[in-house]
Amino acid sequence: MFIRSAFRDDLHDCIGLDSSYETDCVWQLEQREDEAGISVALRKVRLPRPARVTYPPLGWELLSRWEQGGCVLVAELDGQVRGYVDMSLQRDHKLGWVHNLVVDRSYRRRGLGTALVQEATRWGQQRSVRRMMFVLQSKNHPAVLFCQHLGFAFCGFNDRYFANRDITIFFAGSVL
Repeated sequence: MFIRSAFRDDLHDCIGLDSSYETDCVWQLEQREDEAGISVALRKVRLPRPARVTYPPLGWELLSRWEQGGCVLVAELDGQVRGYVDMSLQRDHKLGWVHNLVVDRSYRRRGLGTALVQEATRWGQQRSVRRMMFVLQSKNHPAVLFCQHLGFAFCGFNDRYFANRDITIFFAGSVL
């Protein structure tokens, strides 16, 4: 396995990866408001059967981050792109926003995701990043478990972040 900065030609391969996943849990938001205030609970709910989730290709976003000099790294295995991570910087907060971490479905559980995050962390450290933030859809329970495994912690949500109105959950961690 080889992790490297993406070339423009790699972006087509990145978009073509199978980013779908199967989940048996989702994170459900419950919000209540009364005269005492607002209470919010995020609960893990088991689905009656596993669900397969697919994402639309995000080629223009990936291209935009690559053109702006953001972190776009690829994992190459067997001479082919098998995964990628893209991260933008919020320099004033010394924060790296991980927008996408994709490993082709048939190449998961081989360490590619971990290696991509480790290299993105090094890339960020070289640019004074102190923290990384993962942006996840609440139904992406495998990604939640992955972030927790790497030591990232839940730090918030947004129910208006994604255009499709899926609840967004954020996981953050220090990169020092």
